[in-house]
Amino acid sequence: MFSNVTKPLIMGILNATPDSFSDGGKFNQLENALHHALQMIKDGASIIDIGGESTRPNSDPVSADEQIKRVVPIIEAIRQRSDILISIDTTQSVVAKAALNAGANIINDVSAGQNDAQMFALAAQKNTPIILMHAQGTPKTMQENPHYENVVLDVISALKQRVNEAIDAGVKKENILLDVGIGFGKRKQDNLDLLAHLTDFVALGFPILLGTSRKRFMGAICDVNEPVELITATAVTTALGVMAGVQLFRVHDVKENKQALEVAWAIRQAAL
Repeated sequence: MFSNVTKPLIMGILNATPDSFSDGGKFNQLENALHHALQMIKDGASIIDIGGESTRPNSDPVSADEQIKRVVPIIEAIRQRSDILISIDTTQSVVAKAALNAGANIINDVSAGQNDAQMFALAAQKNTPIILMHAQGTPKTMQENPHYENVVLDVISALKQRVNEAIDAGVKKENILLDVGIGFGKRKQDNLDLLAHLTDFVALGFPILLGTSRKRFMGAICDVNEPVELITATAVTTALGVMAGVQLFRVHDVKENKQALEVAWAIRQAAL
């Protein structure tokens, strides 16, 4: 599904939250969430990523019960209308289990199993693909003073450690995807260095997810304050990611990034 020899996929973001950095409060009602999911499918999303807890900088954690209350009805509603792949964006295994039971197919854990020791066991038991993301610190504190000796080598080392932990817990290697964690405990230059070395992460042999959508570091580069104004900037990173071999792109704006993906993929294929 996520092989680096197949065309990359678009993952559409569906935040069932009141406080996400870009679209908080827009899709935390069932009807609006379902409509948005169906529109993203129409626009070319291959996966819908649903989360009930904001992971923006300085955000507070949300209880498992509240997350389940937010995401499960949406997953069930989408599943009644579509067989689209659905990922659950959570760091809590009880939320992931409820989402999988409701029809989700993938776990997207921004803590890479560090927030909940049972997450890997669940992924192993369910034989479920799991996305392991690098983050320095928690969403509440991650942007206070991030520091790396060498951000590329440090992130690679940390991801390898999480991969080994997952495999030791019974997760199949072919079910593991990696995310470099753009914006999660990273300074602007850290994010740029990671983007400039995406091929180093692709070389690890796992499908790579890239999540740059509307993120603040691009706003600093473009002198833009509103996240929604960073659609073009995000599409640029999608095109660059395709050329580097990235397999999955987590975005708010599916149609525009799907176009960027298609053109970049055609160019990459022409070079073979």
